[in-house]
Amino acid sequence: MKNSKLSFTFFVGPILLSFVVVVIIPILMGIYFSFTNWNGINNNADWIGLRNYINVFTRDKEFLNAFKFTAKFAFVSVITINAMGFGLALLVTKGLKISNFLRSIFFMPNLIGGLILGFIWQFIFTRAFHSLGVRWGISFLQGWLATTSTGFWGLVILMSWQMAGYMMVIYIAAIENIPKSMYEAAEIDGANKLQTLRHITVPLVAPAFTVGIFLTLSNSFKLYDQNLSLTRGNPYNSTQMIAMNIYNTAFTFNNFGLAQAKAVIFLISVAAITLTQIYYSKKKEVEM
Repeated sequence: MKNSKLSFTFFVGPILLSFVVVVIIPILMGIYFSFTNWNGINNNADWIGLRNYINVFTRDKEFLNAFKFTAKFAFVSVITINAMGFGLALLVTKGLKISNFLRSIFFMPNLIGGLILGFIWQFIFTRAFHSLGVRWGISFLQGWLATTSTGFWGLVILMSWQMAGYMMVIYIAAIENIPKSMYEAAEIDGANKLQTLRHITVPLVAPAFTVGIFLTLSNSFKLYDQNLSLTRGNPYNSTQMIAMNIYNTAFTFNNFGLAQAKAVIFLISVAAITLTQIYYSKKKEVEM
């Protein structure tokens, strides 16, 4: 018992200490500064109570608009990313000769940094789409990222293209873990491919859907790099997401107290949404 406790302390102690120093202490400090008027420059941080939180909900319309835009973006992205990831997983688990090659190609966008991806897709939307629209006379392809609606769908396309391959890997692991005997039994019973997918594959992949939805939901709410490089919140901050709004409040307007209040609200909101999602998703899981 002494040796096991010593080993536990030796291996877990440094990680626990690092977690406390890097995560827990900054969170507690952030919560404290959210009740002050600190500007991030001087050492004077006067206690002002709940004034920052009241201002967020009563005076800061940009934050509320950013929250609505982010929630809308997260809802659409969760559906598109997981649908694409699951579809790609079904494709590469069919036993094709080029399955390994396709897995590498589909996963590759996830290896590219968010800023670089944003600039790549900015060129595609503003140059390639515009050129095709002018040449073919399609007004829909012209002026992408110049409006709120096209900027929104541009962010959705970018995020889906980047994360679909990552979700594909999760769903591949879940699909390949399903016993082959279940598919053989379904085939003997006369089930077609659609029935097999609906009654065997989807229910047994439910735990992977729980993980996939959680990851895409949290990443969609925390998106910053792609938002910065693709639209910068334009036009007129209508495509500004929560992370960018908090960053601008802190580092552009030097209002760290208000930014910390927004960050605390953001933390609580994301935690509540993701925990609720996990709770309801777990209920629908099927054990083999």
